[in-house]
Amino acid sequence: MYFGCLAVLWLFVLQETLIFAAGGSDVLEFGDADFERRVAEHDTLLVEFFAPWCGHCKRLAPEYEAAATRLKAAVPLVKVDCTANSETCEKFGVNGYPTLKIFRNGEEASSYEGPHTADGIVSYMKKQAGPSSLALHAEADLDSFIDSFDASVVGFFSGADSPQLAEFLKVSGALRERYRFAHTTGFGVGLKHNVDKELVLLFRPPHLNSMFEQSVVRFTDTFSTSSLRTFISENVFGLCPHLNSENRDGLRAKDLLITYFGVDYARNAKGTNYWRNRVMKVATQFQSRGLSFAVADREEFQDELEEDFGLTPSDKGELPVVIIRTTAGHKYIMHEEFTRDGKSLGRFLDDYFANRLKRYIKSEPVPQSNSGPVKVVVAETFDEIVNDPDKDVLVEFYAPWCGHCKNLEPKYAELGEKLSGDSNIVIAKMDATANDVPPDYDVQGFPTIYFVPAGQKDQPRRYDGGREVNDFISYLKQEATNPLVLGTPRDDL
Repeated sequence: MYFGCLAVLWLFVLQETLIFAAGGSDVLEFGDADFERRVAEHDTLLVEFFAPWCGHCKRLAPEYEAAATRLKAAVPLVKVDCTANSETCEKFGVNGYPTLKIFRNGEEASSYEGPHTADGIVSYMKKQAGPSSLALHAEADLDSFIDSFDASVVGFFSGADSPQLAEFLKVSGALRERYRFAHTTGFGVGLKHNVDKELVLLFRPPHLNSMFEQSVVRFTDTFSTSSLRTFISENVFGLCPHLNSENRDGLRAKDLLITYFGVDYARNAKGTNYWRNRVMKVATQFQSRGLSFAVADREEFQDELEEDFGLTPSDKGELPVVIIRTTAGHKYIMHEEFTRDGKSLGRFLDDYFANRLKRYIKSEPVPQSNSGPVKVVVAETFDEIVNDPDKDVLVEFYAPWCGHCKNLEPKYAELGEKLSGDSNIVIAKMDATANDVPPDYDVQGFPTIYFVPAGQKDQPRRYDGGREVNDFISYLKQEATNPLVLGTPRDDL
């Protein structure tokens, strides 16, 4: 049996080697012996530090390979096996896999913060190639640059030695992966925009031009790196941008109303702007009240709408779907149909700002019986059970498919049994895939466990100790508000 397994393994390795030899790879491989020399040979590189056994690395591999093929003429993609090249990985502080970093002229420039898909990597790294700000030499260069699906930030300066140009280039270098920058050292390039002095203009994408806002915005504050960055962040998206997978993190940094419908600027710009203009007309009445607006393609975000809001493709038919998502984690759905005069949207916003809307909470049904040693929590009962001000609560956030959660289950149940006679403490669990998790709880993986002390419900403490019963008991003996009562069964609370 042993030799049979070795034979199978050998055949698999041989097969992979033959495939590689036949097809090749556009991902470069660097190691301890040649990393510094080879990195210095390129203006810009993306380097993945990985481990062969890492599941996330295996999932990234085909996307990374596809991106490398598409980018090889612009930005080489590199990988470093940290199990065989520990010196290089330690030098650059790699402590998790995969870790991706951008290098420029042989030096580490920044961490890669883009998507882990081929399209996302290509889009992100194209913005990293070449200078952070494109030099414009003629009016035609400017016209071509601002004719883009993304906003454009353009600086007009008196000469190459302008101190303001130096500040502009600092900002473009820091924000190049998010926004498009260009500059010129001649005012003639901007004559049609009435440029007669050093100035920065923000050009909104032509397909988003609207009667409800300016298509070109002037930077009028005192020129500094911080003031320019603030100007860009406050104006780049405009009154109602097109939300997509690349910009959603930036847009969702604020309380946001999103209108979902068939957004398709490539094939149906007129139809897309028909509904967007109706959103913008209403948005102008509320834009000063701390809520941002966006439109998004419903098909692109359908999985999210079903997962986060329970909305299926048949809901609302062809009419737009409107939701509000706040940074505090609150969610609201507009149940009234979107009327073409925009009045239903106006009523929805009036109710939102008057606190008359009922929050949408994704929740499993409340259990008819909850008499077990581990209390089942759903979103609807979270406040009642976990936020009971008189109880210490240890709550596990789990996923039904999670292997680690299944391994923990009997131990967690035993813990519940041992503490079933203690009226001051509750052992609880919640399926985090079927219920909204409150924003104070950072649940990125499973199981995630928090201890929530009595009288301190706004200060949940993440539990990072061992997963044996004695580990939990030792922790609770130290952290519990009252001395633990072990081993005596009690009636259900």
